[in-house]
Amino acid sequence: MHTYKVSLLAVAALLASSINNHSPAADAKAVKPVEAGAAAVNAKRLAANNEPGSWLSTGRGYHEQRFSPLDQIKDTNVKALGLAWYADIDTERGQESTPLIVDGAMYLTTAWSMVKAYDIKSGKKLWEYDPAVAKAKGADACCDVVNRGVAAWNGKLYLGALDGRLIALNAKTGKEVWSVQTTDTSLPYTITGVPRIVKGKVIIGNGGAEYRVRGYVTAYDAETGKQAWRWWAVPGDPSKPFEQPELAAAAKTWKGDAYWQIGGGGTVWDGMAYDPELDTIYVGTGNGNPWNQAIRSPGGGDNLYLSSIVALNPNTGAYKWHYQTTPGETWDYTATQPIMIA
Repeated sequence: MHTYKVSLLAVAALLASSINNHSPAADAKAVKPVEAGAAAVNAKRLAANNEPGSWLSTGRGYHEQRFSPLDQIKDTNVKALGLAWYADIDTERGQESTPLIVDGAMYLTTAWSMVKAYDIKSGKKLWEYDPAVAKAKGADACCDVVNRGVAAWNGKLYLGALDGRLIALNAKTGKEVWSVQTTDTSLPYTITGVPRIVKGKVIIGNGGAEYRVRGYVTAYDAETGKQAWRWWAVPGDPSKPFEQPELAAAAKTWKGDAYWQIGGGGTVWDGMAYDPELDTIYVGTGNGNPWNQAIRSPGGGDNLYLSSIVALNPNTGAYKWHYQTTPGETWDYTATQPIMIA
């Protein structure tokens, strides 16, 4: 099998090496690597956002702005850059991971939810982890068997696997600490997104809105994997009690009974951001199932909470407010693109 030489690793390693070795100003601001694989990420570090040489979460910090303040490399010296190291990734499947750079190590995911750790200075592979997702599960993935990355917190890494498992790994060894099944395995749910860590809780959504599933987002205790709360994005069977009070109002925006029999959609497969000042987590919900509103909700309606930005209490999962970007979503516009806090 052919392999890809991933230039992203080389560039990131070179940038980190340049900043740490040749920029006193940046060194003064950055936290020195503690130990390759320590991953000692906490709320203080994520909120401070003052480590130019680190990338502590998928969006770099709670704000999710994905902006690097590094400024040593300019148009006047870029020609002097050269290859520091590279790593072969042994797959030809899709790659969508945002690598983390924390405490001397780089962590990234590859296809089939595999995780790899490298020493950022030398490029030496520290470890790799394969969750052994059944290859048949690939049939449930709308857009290849990709994974967008891991979250780091208190010495652990958190992976959302394609088959719906949330897995905690020891950041130094890559060994599994705990694993929990977040989805109904009889339904075609998938996970390709990155977990977010808020106040000691791992928050994860899922995908599969095209394939008769009902979307939700769940929080788990980061140390134990115990479920803390779950928020459903669309109403279920109206003859049964609603899981959340706001779903009673949402149900009035749907017509007929097809939607709850085929899931309704609204999966939270990517976009999330946390505002520590307001103590609010924002999640973006996806498209309906099926896309054609005339089938899932004959007679129209806004179909809440499809294609919405929803504000939740991170402690309890309680609904605060929402803004629907596409009422009556029927074009797969979704609201799951990356959310940023300005």
